[in-house]
Amino acid sequence: MPNYLVITGGSRGIGESTIACYLKQGWKVVNISRHPCSLAQVVNIHLDLSNPLLIEQQAESLIAAVSDANLICLVHNAGYYNRDTIESVLQDDLERTLNVSIVAPAMLNKIFIPQMQAGSSIIYIGSTLSEKAVPNAVSYVVSRHAIVGLMRATCQDLNGKYIHTACVCPGLTDTQMLRETMDQKTIDYFLGQKVIGKRLIDPAEIADVIYFCAKSPAINGAIIHANLGQVAD
Repeated sequence: MPNYLVITGGSRGIGESTIACYLKQGWKVVNISRHPCSLAQVVNIHLDLSNPLLIEQQAESLIAAVSDANLICLVHNAGYYNRDTIESVLQDDLERTLNVSIVAPAMLNKIFIPQMQAGSSIIYIGSTLSEKAVPNAVSYVVSRHAIVGLMRATCQDLNGKYIHTACVCPGLTDTQMLRETMDQKTIDYFLGQKVIGKRLIDPAEIADVIYFCAKSPAINGAIIHANLGQVAD
């Protein structure tokens, strides 16, 4: 029976690199996202994670996609970023961010956990902003903090099922999302003043960390920062 990676947001960036990593290790892959992953041998399920009702409607097809699974690694990678502040935040933007980052993972957990054998894993993708904050990103910061809480709750509720969980928190990673949300001057500032490694992280490096966590049951309920080191504030 094959092992399966089930990942959200696998069409680009960290998600695509994670898929490539798991394919190299011989895993089958199911990608759940609005846009397909272009890598060969990937089963793409089109789903807008900002609408929880659509997830429930797709439950049968999601279960069928992993019907022959041995181990399942469920990676909650999809995220949504919108520039806003505590004074300007809009309800729709906050709800969309939380639906993608928190509600969708919770709903997908309900679908996939009953299909998981002992040794399976649930990996959440957080951020450096899962434990700190920056200005002008209130919805995103709130969602990243909430992911840690969801991971910790997952760990406690799965006690005795031998399904382990972790939250991998990347630092500045060279992705399209980073380039869309941060100009080069700001990137250079953080690399020069805040990142000890003085460079952007390659998405493949984060993929390796995700795979390590999935294969390591001793890592359970843990927050794993993959950020090249941060200068202390």
